[in-house]
Amino acid sequence: MTTLLTTPVPAATGDLTLRRGAARVLLTNWTGASTIPSRGLYPHQWSWDSAFIAIGLRHLSVRRAQRELESLLGAQWADGRVPHIVFNPAVPLDAYFPSPDFWRSSRAGAAAGSPAGTETSGIVQPPVHALAAWLVHLADPDTSRRRGFLKRVYGALTAWHDYLTGPRDLGGGRLASVVHPWEAGMDNSPCWDKPLERVEPMTPGSYRRADLDHGQPAERPTDLDYGRYVRLAADYRDAGYTDARGSHAFAIEDPCVNALLIVSEHALARIAAEAGADPARHEARAERLKAALVERLWSPTAGMFLCHDVVGGGLIAERSVAGLVPLVVPGLPPHIVRALIATATGDGFRLGEVPMAPSYDFSGAAFDASRYWRGPAWFNTNWLLERGLRQYGYGSAADALRGAMLTAAGASGFSEYVDPVTAQARGTRNFGWTAALALDLLATAPVANGETDPGRTEGADT
Repeated sequence: MTTLLTTPVPAATGDLTLRRGAARVLLTNWTGASTIPSRGLYPHQWSWDSAFIAIGLRHLSVRRAQRELESLLGAQWADGRVPHIVFNPAVPLDAYFPSPDFWRSSRAGAAAGSPAGTETSGIVQPPVHALAAWLVHLADPDTSRRRGFLKRVYGALTAWHDYLTGPRDLGGGRLASVVHPWEAGMDNSPCWDKPLERVEPMTPGSYRRADLDHGQPAERPTDLDYGRYVRLAADYRDAGYTDARGSHAFAIEDPCVNALLIVSEHALARIAAEAGADPARHEARAERLKAALVERLWSPTAGMFLCHDVVGGGLIAERSVAGLVPLVVPGLPPHIVRALIATATGDGFRLGEVPMAPSYDFSGAAFDASRYWRGPAWFNTNWLLERGLRQYGYGSAADALRGAMLTAAGASGFSEYVDPVTAQARGTRNFGWTAALALDLLATAPVANGETDPGRTEGADT
């Protein structure tokens, strides 16, 4: 039986109520080996969801948080990729689309090393996993060492990063590329509109959207966008999930994906030291990635990082929250940090004026306060911004954002995302990472052994 409540309970009554509510969401969504993002809309295990969920679960049960990551990594492909969905065979095929019979991972992905006994998708999601594993370790280092947790996940995490920095360096510039909007995590971002114009959509009658059974059409991607998502996934599947340069209609170097890879690479260096391996290779790779991030994706004109279209060439002018997330990267040049703060607090994102940063520039032509990743505020990206603000010494701004996130999480019923101005609930409710990250923000226990979490360095030079 799992032992819960491994950290002190917050003293405030409101915090205690919020903590109990968040814990209830995670316990309800637990399947026995992992946590689904939500009942109904997302009935399987999602990759970066599990990483964020493990970060929150560590405050309830370190063993369960470890299991969350271990179950995901158990579905890793031999080429190193960690699939974005691990399917639960007990869930009916028509409960979610694209379902296992669409991806056909065990057959179509065999040459790429897909697991024979587990059905997964063939695409990936942002690499938060090494950071999550390190934070789970810090929650109870003695139990972690006794169970050999970091030694067991180190090889898998290294292979995952090797895949992203090897076969997925499709632009040849030392950054990882995503080959589908779903891989960036920000599925429906306006950043993808122009690149997706190259993609011929599947006809709507050739598939059935299960997401509309649980979500409002006005909050979900349009049929045109969805048809293009399905086409890209089908073409990748039919090509055996291969990653040859020049073979993709859609290939993007995304600043959020690569910022998380850098932070996780720093975490992997610490994991390597604990596991008896050499941390130097990971620190060196983190520095190379950071240099490439600045060189290829920084836009002084935009005052933030932008996505790079590997296929079409050039930076994509759309300004999304993905371009602010690199605040989590340690050691950015001071002028870039200052510019990111100015952009985050300026008219485009209004951080400090509105409760949480929107997913897309308020002044952008495609802004929509309700539609998936085209304007609503998300808890995971704001959690990352809170870490970045705190890392670079903007403690007051971080405290204000933390308070706004906690208020919004409780008031919205732990919704998937919220209106960025009113904080009104949008998407599904009782969402896994919203509850998990609320727990993390509520946690009062100091970091073990006085260490600072990767990406949470206090008082860094700006």
